[in-house]
Amino acid sequence: MSLSVAYAASSSFAAPRRDSGCNATRRCFRRGRRVHVVTRAEASPRVPPSAMDTLLGAKILAPDGGGDASIRGSVSKYYGETLRNSDDLLTSACCTPADQIPRAVRDALVLVPDEVKAKYYGCGSPTPCGIEGLRVLDLGSGSGRDVFVAAALVGEHGSVVGIDMTDEQLDVARKYQQSYCVETLGYEKPNVHFAKGTIEDLSSITLEDGTASGIDDCSVDLIISNCVINLSPDKNAVLTEAFRVLENGGEFYFSDVYCDRRVPEELRSHTQLLGECLGGAMYTEDFKRLCHATGFADPRVLAGHAIEVRDEKLKDLLGEAKFYSLTYRLFKLPPGRLETLCEDYGQYAVYKGTIEGNKNAYVLDDHHRLEKNKPFLVCGNTAAMLGETWLGKHFEIVGDRSTHFGLFDCGPSPVAWAGAGNAPVGGACC
Repeated sequence: MSLSVAYAASSSFAAPRRDSGCNATRRCFRRGRRVHVVTRAEASPRVPPSAMDTLLGAKILAPDGGGDASIRGSVSKYYGETLRNSDDLLTSACCTPADQIPRAVRDALVLVPDEVKAKYYGCGSPTPCGIEGLRVLDLGSGSGRDVFVAAALVGEHGSVVGIDMTDEQLDVARKYQQSYCVETLGYEKPNVHFAKGTIEDLSSITLEDGTASGIDDCSVDLIISNCVINLSPDKNAVLTEAFRVLENGGEFYFSDVYCDRRVPEELRSHTQLLGECLGGAMYTEDFKRLCHATGFADPRVLAGHAIEVRDEKLKDLLGEAKFYSLTYRLFKLPPGRLETLCEDYGQYAVYKGTIEGNKNAYVLDDHHRLEKNKPFLVCGNTAAMLGETWLGKHFEIVGDRSTHFGLFDCGPSPVAWAGAGNAPVGGACC
């Protein structure tokens, strides 16, 4: 089955679409060619890499002094050859606390093949609940664990595509895609596909049969990723591409590793630190700046935990630097819908209690927990995230932006202030 089927499904957003550019170019997958449904092309924001990108950690340096291809080669070798399974890791970066995994995800994980789970190297739980029917893209899908979980959550009418650059990982994932979907989940045909490519250029991927293809503009409802962006030699390109392929109202929901300071240049080119997800970790504040520069205003933190470095030699190299696993939520909305600060328009949100596993309350991020049927005061940004995205059908937003009451009073993010065991960063709403 070609990827055209996976991405032909219509979006299930509840909110009405805006003429904001993402209904510009809608192209579907076809093997060897593209079919244009609408002819007006969208201009995607692209921020060229610079010396500042390297300084801030948005670009990392190859261990051998080479370019981006050398970095990818080093990462592929580490995950394809050096690591036999997750027990070989030298840090806790690729461990996910059980209390951060939703019940629906835990239930789906039971069904995932053991070999797939044995080669899991993620650091969080980047798969939200309530995603039935959505078109999902996993960046750096590895052996396919999160793809298979998402396949169960989106249902037979949703679709999931995993992109990875490591052949050994793709081989494991593809081994189970047919049996998992048809025999385990009981679907008529697989709703998952795996393609080879880099997450910095989603317009150029290779399908299992060797056919060249690509992910089109505004063709994805939800992007997930698990401890992969830090491995990228060009994080600017990753976020720019994510913004390009997301539909308006879509979301980039991912877990990754961050640092409480800028990692020194000599450590960013250390083979083991890169492979263990520490060498490429960005300083949290620099990452938020990068989000804003690539179109993702108001990045939100959902959860976070400290990472333990178990290897004494690596501890000595890192000194006092502290690393954290954070789960971020980045929403794509039309220009102007997400502001740089939280503004008060007198709006409130009511959660309907309709998201699977969240019958009584829903947690948007680390400081927004909405009880079912209880009015909850929100800033303009939060109102847009809840009412104008794929979450829209689960919330009622009361009020509009016709009257402005100044800055919205929302206290500090708990993840930012709760203590040493949590990550020192929060979203803008806060």
